[in-house]
Amino acid sequence: MDSIVLFGPPGAGKGTQAQRIMESTGLPQVSTGDMLRAAVAAGTATGIEAKRYMDAGQLVPDEVIIALIKDRIQDSDASNGVMFDGFPRTIPQAEALSEITEVSHVIAIEVPDERIVERICGRYTCGSCSAVYHDTFNPVSVEGICDNCGAGEFKRRADDNADTVLSRLGAYHDQTSPLAQWYESKGIFHVIDGDRAIDEITNDILSALK
Repeated sequence: MDSIVLFGPPGAGKGTQAQRIMESTGLPQVSTGDMLRAAVAAGTATGIEAKRYMDAGQLVPDEVIIALIKDRIQDSDASNGVMFDGFPRTIPQAEALSEITEVSHVIAIEVPDERIVERICGRYTCGSCSAVYHDTFNPVSVEGICDNCGAGEFKRRADDNADTVLSRLGAYHDQTSPLAQWYESKGIFHVIDGDRAIDEITNDILSALK
């Protein structure tokens, strides 16, 4: 079973590329957040244990996450592997993961920080229909009026400001740098330039996976 790990900072377009990787490879996307929520909702033994930590506002320990992944990769749709999204985040997690499934490719979508700030801080949504716009890449056709529903009230997320975004990016880089080096030493780490047209990024990812 060969699995893929997908890295990318917030705002790098990882969600779009994850969808395309799934469509191309047939591998299911595995997000630890989704798995935790599903296990808690299903009331599994691991889910009940995870809920104890979540209710206390604590991080769910690695061994609980690994137990969830062990369960998940037994599912029929995971027989050829899975695509991990947002996991592993640390070298101990990567080491534990390597003991339960073979990771054949690690894809890192990289975009310069200043471009991420531009992408995220330019976003705004219609207060009525939630249509998403962007100052630079997808502005409304008529200033102050939603193209979709004609309303005139827009909102921006409070945390979509440069300081908050740079802080999130700093945390992301601190966390993933050691991990990137660890996977690089194994010869399975592929850096993809994410500051280009979506189709070009997809083509490079799929070429790296061949």
